[in-house]
Amino acid sequence: MSKLATSQEQEVEKNFSAFTSMLDELMGQNNGRWALLRHGALIEIFDTVSDAHVAAWKLFSDGLFSVQEITKQSVDLGFYSYAGYQRAP
Repeated sequence: MSKLATSQEQEVEKNFSAFTSMLDELMGQNNGRWALLRHGALIEIFDTVSDAHVAAWKLFSDGLFSVQEITKQSVDLGFYSYAGYQRAP
């Protein structure tokens, strides 16, 4: 496994753990919106996943970020469900 992949996996795990701990606080007005996280911290909340990914790549070209939907429906598809690997157009 490459060093970059390991860093991305660690980033995603840290962000997902932080996200789940703050989910109750984020719900309400943010339900259905998208959270951008980096290093276990909430950076910003967006209306669309596309907006979140575009902003994430502009801010963090190293790809070390996560975008997660703010919802009570827990769907964890593993690493690729919340990892930002592809550059936004």
